[in-house]
Amino acid sequence: MQRTYYFPNAPTTASYQERYKHIAYHEAGHAAAIYIRNRELQLPPIYFAITFNRHECAEASFFAKIEGGRLIDNLPVAEIENTHLNFGAEKQSLQQAYEADVINLLVGPLAEAKFVALRDDEVFNPQLVNIKALNNYGGHSDLEQAYAYLAYFIGDARERELKIEYLFISAFQFVNQPKNWRSIEHFANYILSNGQANISCEEVSLVFDELVAN
Repeated sequence: MQRTYYFPNAPTTASYQERYKHIAYHEAGHAAAIYIRNRELQLPPIYFAITFNRHECAEASFFAKIEGGRLIDNLPVAEIENTHLNFGAEKQSLQQAYEADVINLLVGPLAEAKFVALRDDEVFNPQLVNIKALNNYGGHSDLEQAYAYLAYFIGDARERELKIEYLFISAFQFVNQPKNWRSIEHFANYILSNGQANISCEEVSLVFDELVAN
Protein backbone atom coordinates (compact mmCIF):
# COMPACT_ATOMS: atom_id res chain seq x y z
CA MET A 1 0.00 0.00 0.00
CA GLN A 2 1.97 2.94 -1.27
CA ARG A 3 0.93 6.35 -2.57
CA THR A 4 3.56 8.26 -4.56
CA TYR A 5 3.27 11.65 -6.23
CA TYR A 6 5.80 12.96 -8.75
CA PHE A 7 6.20 16.67 -9.35
CA PRO A 8 7.06 17.50 -12.98
CA ASN A 9 8.86 20.62 -11.76
CA ALA A 10 10.17 21.87 -8.45
CA PRO A 11 7.14 21.89 -6.13
CA THR A 12 5.73 25.15 -4.84
CA THR A 13 4.61 25.27 -1.22
CA ALA A 14 0.96 25.37 -2.31
CA SER A 15 1.27 22.42 -4.70
CA TYR A 16 3.18 20.37 -2.16
CA GLN A 17 0.62 21.02 0.58
CA GLU A 18 -2.29 20.16 -1.70
CA ARG A 19 -0.73 16.90 -2.83
CA TYR A 20 0.14 16.05 0.74
CA LYS A 21 -3.58 16.30 1.55
CA HIS A 22 -4.24 13.73 -1.18
CA ILE A 23 -1.69 11.38 0.36
CA ALA A 24 -2.99 11.96 3.89
CA TYR A 25 -6.52 10.95 2.92
CA HIS A 26 -5.24 8.00 0.89
CA GLU A 27 -3.26 6.59 3.81
CA ALA A 28 -6.01 7.45 6.29
CA GLY A 29 -8.36 5.33 4.19
CA HIS A 30 -6.03 2.35 4.30
CA ALA A 31 -5.47 2.76 8.04
CA ALA A 32 -9.19 3.08 8.80
CA ALA A 33 -10.03 -0.02 6.79
CA ILE A 34 -7.28 -2.10 8.41
CA TYR A 35 -8.05 -0.95 11.94
CA ILE A 36 -11.81 -0.35 11.96
CA ARG A 37 -13.20 -2.70 9.31
CA ASN A 38 -11.06 -5.69 10.28
CA ARG A 39 -12.07 -5.23 13.91
CA GLU A 40 -15.78 -4.96 13.04
CA LEU A 41 -15.49 -8.26 11.17
CA GLN A 42 -13.66 -9.78 14.17
CA LEU A 43 -10.64 -10.57 12.03
CA PRO A 44 -7.27 -11.11 13.73
CA PRO A 45 -5.42 -7.92 14.73
CA ILE A 46 -2.36 -7.24 12.56
CA TYR A 47 0.60 -4.95 12.91
CA PHE A 48 1.13 -2.05 10.52
CA ALA A 49 2.92 1.28 10.46
CA ILE A 50 2.85 4.30 8.13
CA THR A 51 5.99 5.93 6.73
CA PHE A 52 6.17 9.29 4.95
CA ASN A 53 8.87 10.88 2.84
CA ARG A 54 8.26 14.59 3.41
CA HIS A 55 11.47 16.21 2.13
CA GLU A 56 9.72 19.03 0.33
CA CYS A 57 12.73 20.62 -1.38
CA ALA A 58 15.04 17.63 -1.65
CA GLU A 59 13.44 15.81 -4.55
CA ALA A 60 10.60 15.99 -7.06
CA SER A 61 8.51 13.25 -5.47
CA PHE A 62 7.20 12.17 -2.14
CA PHE A 63 5.41 9.11 -0.91
CA ALA A 64 3.70 7.35 1.94
CA LYS A 65 3.46 3.63 2.48
CA ILE A 66 2.04 1.18 4.96
CA GLU A 67 4.32 -1.53 6.26
CA GLY A 68 2.43 -4.68 7.15
CA GLY A 69 -1.33 -4.60 7.44
CA ARG A 70 -1.94 -7.80 5.45
CA LEU A 71 -3.97 -10.63 6.91
CA ILE A 72 -2.63 -13.03 4.28
CA ASP A 73 0.93 -12.42 5.48
CA ASN A 74 -0.07 -13.69 8.93
CA LEU A 75 -1.58 -16.99 7.78
CA PRO A 76 0.45 -20.22 7.85
CA VAL A 77 1.98 -21.14 4.49
CA ALA A 78 0.27 -24.52 4.59
CA GLU A 79 -3.13 -22.86 4.93
CA ILE A 80 -2.50 -20.73 1.84
CA GLU A 81 -1.32 -23.71 -0.18
CA ASN A 82 -4.34 -25.76 0.86
CA THR A 83 -6.79 -23.31 -0.71
CA HIS A 84 -6.51 -25.18 -4.02
CA LEU A 85 -7.46 -28.43 -2.25
CA ASN A 86 -10.84 -26.98 -1.22
CA PHE A 87 -10.39 -27.65 2.49
CA GLY A 88 -13.53 -26.27 4.16
CA ALA A 89 -12.53 -24.26 7.25
CA GLU A 90 -9.11 -23.35 5.91
CA LYS A 91 -10.54 -22.15 2.61
CA GLN A 92 -13.18 -20.03 4.36
CA SER A 93 -10.67 -18.27 6.62
CA LEU A 94 -8.34 -17.74 3.68
CA GLN A 95 -11.12 -16.23 1.59
CA GLN A 96 -12.04 -13.86 4.44
CA ALA A 97 -8.40 -12.80 4.68
CA TYR A 98 -7.74 -12.08 1.02
CA GLU A 99 -11.10 -10.38 0.50
CA ALA A 100 -10.43 -8.10 3.49
CA ASP A 101 -6.93 -7.33 2.20
CA VAL A 102 -8.27 -6.41 -1.25
CA ILE A 103 -10.96 -4.16 0.24
CA ASN A 104 -8.36 -2.47 2.45
CA LEU A 105 -6.26 -1.81 -0.65
CA LEU A 106 -9.19 -0.25 -2.51
CA VAL A 107 -10.30 1.97 0.37
CA GLY A 108 -7.12 4.09 0.13
CA PRO A 109 -7.68 5.52 -3.37
CA LEU A 110 -11.42 5.70 -2.73
CA ALA A 111 -10.82 7.89 0.32
CA GLU A 112 -8.59 10.15 -1.75
CA ALA A 113 -11.27 10.28 -4.46
CA LYS A 114 -13.96 11.26 -1.95
CA PHE A 115 -11.73 14.00 -0.52
CA VAL A 116 -11.28 15.44 -4.04
CA ALA A 117 -15.01 15.18 -4.80
CA LEU A 118 -15.97 17.01 -1.61
CA ARG A 119 -13.30 19.65 -2.15
CA ASP A 120 -14.48 20.30 -5.70
CA ASP A 121 -18.21 20.01 -4.85
CA GLU A 122 -18.60 17.04 -7.20
CA VAL A 123 -20.72 13.90 -7.05
CA PHE A 124 -19.13 10.85 -5.46
CA ASN A 125 -20.69 7.58 -6.56
CA PRO A 126 -19.45 4.19 -7.83
CA GLN A 127 -20.52 4.97 -11.40
CA LEU A 128 -18.33 8.09 -11.69
CA VAL A 129 -15.55 6.79 -9.46
CA ASN A 130 -15.23 3.21 -10.67
CA ILE A 131 -12.36 0.74 -10.39
CA LYS A 132 -10.46 2.14 -13.39
CA ALA A 133 -10.84 5.68 -12.05
CA LEU A 134 -8.84 4.73 -8.97
CA ASN A 135 -5.70 5.08 -11.09
CA ASN A 136 -6.38 8.83 -10.98
CA TYR A 137 -6.19 8.80 -7.19
CA GLY A 138 -2.89 7.08 -6.58
CA GLY A 139 -4.44 3.64 -6.88
CA HIS A 140 -2.13 2.11 -9.49
CA SER A 141 -0.05 0.03 -7.08
CA ASP A 142 -3.11 -0.78 -4.95
CA LEU A 143 -4.95 -2.15 -7.99
CA GLU A 144 -1.89 -4.12 -9.10
CA GLN A 145 -1.69 -5.80 -5.71
CA ALA A 146 -5.44 -6.42 -5.56
CA TYR A 147 -5.48 -8.11 -8.97
CA ALA A 148 -2.38 -10.13 -8.05
CA TYR A 149 -4.19 -11.46 -4.98
CA LEU A 150 -7.25 -12.44 -6.97
CA ALA A 151 -5.19 -13.98 -9.78
CA TYR A 152 -3.57 -16.30 -7.25
CA PHE A 153 -6.81 -17.40 -5.60
CA ILE A 154 -9.26 -17.27 -8.53
CA GLY A 155 -8.25 -18.92 -11.77
CA ASP A 156 -11.11 -17.79 -14.02
CA ALA A 157 -10.70 -14.25 -15.40
CA ARG A 158 -14.44 -13.54 -15.52
CA GLU A 159 -14.88 -14.72 -11.96
CA ARG A 160 -12.03 -12.43 -10.89
CA GLU A 161 -13.72 -9.41 -12.47
CA LEU A 162 -17.00 -10.21 -10.74
CA LYS A 163 -15.19 -10.64 -7.44
CA ILE A 164 -13.28 -7.36 -7.64
CA GLU A 165 -16.47 -5.51 -8.60
CA TYR A 166 -18.13 -6.95 -5.52
CA LEU A 167 -15.18 -6.05 -3.29
CA PHE A 168 -15.03 -2.57 -4.83
CA ILE A 169 -18.65 -1.92 -3.84
CA SER A 170 -17.88 -3.11 -0.31
CA ALA A 171 -14.91 -0.73 -0.16
CA PHE A 172 -17.03 2.13 -1.53
CA GLN A 173 -19.74 1.50 1.07
CA PHE A 174 -17.15 1.54 3.84
CA VAL A 175 -15.76 4.91 2.74
CA ASN A 176 -19.19 6.41 2.20
CA GLN A 177 -20.58 5.42 5.59
CA PRO A 178 -20.68 8.66 7.64
CA LYS A 179 -19.03 7.31 10.78
CA ASN A 180 -16.21 5.76 8.76
CA TRP A 181 -15.71 8.95 6.78
CA ARG A 182 -15.46 10.91 10.04
CA SER A 183 -12.75 8.50 11.15
CA ILE A 184 -10.88 8.90 7.85
CA GLU A 185 -11.11 12.70 8.06
CA HIS A 186 -9.98 12.63 11.69
CA PHE A 187 -6.92 10.54 10.91
CA ALA A 188 -6.07 12.51 7.75
CA ASN A 189 -6.13 15.72 9.79
CA TYR A 190 -3.90 14.05 12.37
CA ILE A 191 -1.39 13.15 9.64
CA LEU A 192 -1.46 16.69 8.26
CA SER A 193 -1.04 18.38 11.62
CA ASN A 194 1.62 16.32 13.35
CA GLY A 195 4.33 16.27 10.67
CA GLN A 196 5.70 12.87 11.68
CA ALA A 197 7.70 10.71 9.31
CA ASN A 198 6.52 7.52 11.00
CA ILE A 199 3.25 6.60 12.68
CA SER A 200 3.17 3.35 14.63
CA CYS A 201 0.31 0.89 14.87
CA GLU A 202 -0.18 1.82 18.53
CA GLU A 203 -0.46 5.48 17.61
CA VAL A 204 -3.00 4.71 14.88
CA SER A 205 -5.20 2.87 17.37
CA LEU A 206 -4.99 5.74 19.87
CA VAL A 207 -6.08 8.29 17.25
CA PHE A 208 -9.07 6.23 16.12
CA ASP A 209 -10.08 5.28 19.66
CA GLU A 210 -9.85 8.93 20.71
CA LEU A 211 -12.53 9.82 18.15
CA VAL A 212 -14.83 7.09 19.42
CA ALA A 213 -14.31 8.25 23.03
CA ASN A 214 -15.31 11.80 22.12
